Amino acid sequence: MSNHDLVMLMKERAESVQAVVSMISSFHDACRYTVELTRHQKGKNISAPDLSEREHEIMRNSCKGTGINSLANPLNPEKVDIHTSLTRAQWGIAETGTLVLNSHSEDIRIATMLAEIHVAILPAENIRPDAESLVHELSAVLESDTPSYTAFITGASRTSDIERVLTIGVHGPRELHILIIGDEA
Repeated sequence: MSNHDLVMLMKERAESVQAVVSMISSFHDACRYTVELTRHQKGKNISAPDLSEREHEIMRNSCKGTGINSLANPLNPEKVDIHTSLTRAQWGIAETGTLVLNSHSEDIRIATMLAEIHVAILPAENIRPDAESLVHELSAVLESDTPSYTAFITGASRTSDIERVLTIGVHGPRELHILIIGDEA
């Protein structure tokens, strides 16, 4: 399957579980998208814990004049104030529309679990056809000597009670936005 076909399958399957998928061409686009989404939903704070200092500067500049604050790390003291989180997914699984995030940082876990809205940047070249295609990458993560947290995220948080009433956002974000970045996007 070509990379373009994987991107299209990832988009189709992620949208089938109510994720919003957009194609972008740069990190600047990701910041603009995240700030505009937050502004549109009347949010006040964005957490982007896994950015370089240069990328944090781009995010801060994107927030200027909008009334939106780019939260600083560590997030724990501010965790109740996260409206939108911006993270990087290491891989995508096209077959199910699933994001795979591997982290050594508590801030990333906080951002992906406690934000109202989760925006994830996914490089097109890191989309795999199925979970089995990630065996070598995940084995390397498990064999590393560093504690980490790996999350498989498919759509927004959802649960049903005993009466089968679907509730969105109980155990995590109520919206998932996937920004696919890369030449094939």
